Amino acid sequence: MKTYINGFLLLLLLSACNVSKNIETPKPALPDTFRNAAVTSDTSSIADVQWKTFFTDPTLQTLIDSAIVKNYDMQIAVKNIQASQLLFKQVKWENVPAIALNVTANTQRPSDNSLTGLSLSQDNISTKHIEDYSANLSLSWEADIWGKIRNQSKEALAAYLQTIEAKKAIQTTIVASVSQGYYNLLMLDLQLNIAKENVKLNDSTLRIIRLQFDAGQVTSLAVQQAQAQQLTAAQLIPQFEQNIALQENALRILTGELPGNIERTANLDDIKFPETLSTGVPSVLVSRRPDVKSAELELVAANAKVGITKASMYPSLAITASGGVNSFMANNWFNIPASLFGTVGGSILQPIFQHKELKTQYQVAQVEREESVLKFRQSVLNAVGEVSDALVKVEKLKAQQAIVANQVNTLNQATSNANLLFKNGMANYLEVITAQSNVLQSQLQLATIKRDELNAVSDLYRSLGGGWR
Repeated sequence: MKTYINGFLLLLLLSACNVSKNIETPKPALPDTFRNAAVTSDTSSIADVQWKTFFTDPTLQTLIDSAIVKNYDMQIAVKNIQASQLLFKQVKWENVPAIALNVTANTQRPSDNSLTGLSLSQDNISTKHIEDYSANLSLSWEADIWGKIRNQSKEALAAYLQTIEAKKAIQTTIVASVSQGYYNLLMLDLQLNIAKENVKLNDSTLRIIRLQFDAGQVTSLAVQQAQAQQLTAAQLIPQFEQNIALQENALRILTGELPGNIERTANLDDIKFPETLSTGVPSVLVSRRPDVKSAELELVAANAKVGITKASMYPSLAITASGGVNSFMANNWFNIPASLFGTVGGSILQPIFQHKELKTQYQVAQVEREESVLKFRQSVLNAVGEVSDALVKVEKLKAQQAIVANQVNTLNQATSNANLLFKNGMANYLEVITAQSNVLQSQLQLATIKRDELNAVSDLYRSLGGGWR
C-alpha cells in the first residue's frame, strides 16, 4: 500500500508540471527605425529624459507638479495600487495552513423518548441535560499539487504590476495634457495681443479715412468698410478673452485646483526644443510605454488564469487536523491530560458533475489568453503608429511655420507700404483694408501653427513613453 501511495504522489508531482503551458510574450514585428525619424547613430530617446528636464518653463513645471500630486485620476490610480498590493500580499498566504481557534460550550435537554433520553434513564443519570465544553485549534491545508495557488499568486502579482503601469500611463497623459493646455494658453495670449494691435492699426486707418471723407475725397462707403474691418478685429478680443478664461479653468481643474487665473510670464516664442528630437530604437518602446507593458502583464495574468482553471479540474488533496481539550463537565474542562483530544484527516476531492462547467471555464480562459496576445500586438502597433504620426506632425508643422512666417513678414511689409502709399494718395482705402485683413489672418494662423508644433513635440514625448520618470 505504501508503494502505491508513493507512486501516486510521484505521478501527481510529475503531472503538476504539465497542467498548463504558458504562452511566451510574442516578439512583435518592429521596424528598425520610426518613419520620418532623423537618420542618426544616437540610440538614446527623449523619453528617457525626465519631464522636468524636457519641459523647462517654470510655470509649466509648477502646473505639472501640481497635477501629478493633486489630479484626481492620479489619486485614484494610487488607491488602486494600494488595493492591488493588499490583494497580492493576501494571496501569498494561500500556501500557509489555515488555523482557527474554536471555543464552544453548549447544553442539551434531550426528549425522554429519544434514544439519548432513554439511555440517560436506563443509566440512572439524575441530570436531564447533556453538557459539552470544547476548546481546540483546527488546521486545514490544501496541497498545491497542480500549481493552482502558485498561479493565483502570479495572477495577483500581474494585476498589481498592471496598476503601477496604469499610474504611469495616467501620468504620461497628464504631463502631455498639461503642457498642451499651457501651450494653447500662450497661443491665445499671443492671438489676443495680435487682435489688439490690429484694432489700433485699424483706428489709425479709420481716422485718416474720416479726414478724407470730411475733405470730400472719399465716400461714406469707405468709412463704413473701415469701421467694419475695425469691428471684425475688435470682435476677436472678447472671443480670445473667453477662450483664455476657459483654458485657465481647464488647466486649474486638471491640476486639482479650483478654477481661477494662471500667472505666466513666458510668450509662445520663448518655448524652444532641440531641432533634432531623438526617438531611439523602436524595440525599446515595448519596455518603455506603460500601456504596452500593461498589455504584456495582461498576458501573464491570462497564462496564470489558464493554470488556475486547469488545476480546478484535477483532484485536490486537503489535510485537516484539530486538537484541544473536551469535557462534558465544566469543572473538568481543562483537566489535562484527561481532557486532551486530537484528530487528523486527509481527503482527495475530484469534481465529477461540475467537470463540464470547469472544462468550459478552462476553454474560456484559453480564448482570453489568445485575446490578450492580440491585444499586446495591437498595443505595440498603435504605439509605433503614434510615434510615427507625431514625427510627421513635427516635421510638416516646422515646414508650415517657415512658410507662414515668411508670409507674415511679406504681408507686414505690404501693409506698411499700403499705409504709406495711402497717406500719400497713391493707394486707395480698399488696398489698405485688404492688407490689414490679410496680415491679421496670417499672424493668427502663424500662432496656431506654432502651438500645433509644440503640441506635436509634447505628443511625441508621450508616445515614446516619456513623462512618468
